[in-house]
Parts: sequence; C-alpha cells; structure tokens
Amino acid sequence: MLEPHSEAELHRSLLMNLGRFLTELGQDFALDLLFFHRGLNCLVAIELKVTAFEPQHLGKLNFYLEALDRDVKKPHENPAIGLLLCASKDIEVVEYALSRTLSPALVAQYQMQLPDKGMLAAKLHEFYASSAPPELAAEAMPRAAKSRKRRS
Repeated sequence: MLEPHSEAELHRSLLMNLGRFLTELGQDFALDLLFFHRGLNCLVAIELKVTAFEPQHLGKLNFYLEALDRDVKKPHENPAIGLLLCASKDIEVVEYALSRTLSPALVAQYQMQLPDKGMLAAKLHEFYASSAPPELAAEAMPRAAKSRKRRS
C-alpha cells in the first residue's frame, strides 16, 4: 500500500523529475520550455541554444510562436511571446535579426556560472522553509536564524 502524500510533495517531486517525466511522454517535443504567464495572459516559449546566437534561431522561434498562436492559443489569450537563450550573442547581429520582425521575441545570453555559495544556501533554506510542512520547516531553517529565534 502506498503511503499518503501531500499535493506539495507531489508538486515538488514532479518538478525535481520534470526532464524524465517529459521524455517518458515522448521524444518529439520541439520547444525547450513552454509556460503560460497569467499576468500577460499568454503562452511563453523559451528556446535554449548552447551556441552563439544565429539569425536562423530566431526564425525557428518565430515558427514556433506562429504555430502556438494558430493551433494552441485560446481565443481570449494574447499572442505567444518567445525568449531565446543563447550561450553568447553579438548585439549587432541580434539587432539586425530583430529589426524587421513583428513577433514579440527576446534574445538573451545565459551564463554558465554558479551563484555565490552562501546566497545559494540561503535561497535553498528559504525554499525548504516555505514549502516544507511546519514540523520540517524548522529543520530547514539556517542555524543562525534558529539561534536568533531562541534569544528573542
């Protein structure tokens, strides 16, 4: 018999195993990431490239945005927007590539660098404290915060 689990535990587990979950659904996914932004009321397609920006990357992203708008978007939603994340970019090439496009697309460069260890540890503790059940949240709290709490 399976032990009961909370929706938060299920959510956390799905997020931790998202890549494996998607590959179980099939290998034919074309977009790297697809989200829905509630505030903008639109689909957001994120295309990831491990190479420098090339104008044809934008063409591919625009193709995806058009397909999303024609076949996936609901009538009450705004047109899809795209974000192209590349290993590097030449700003002049990006400006030329974007100058005549009407699609709402952004090109950004990502960095292959880990954040500061202390900041990363603090964010992880903050995440665990906010998502863990109350009895486990105290264990996730950094020791310095616990000692400050005891002195109060």
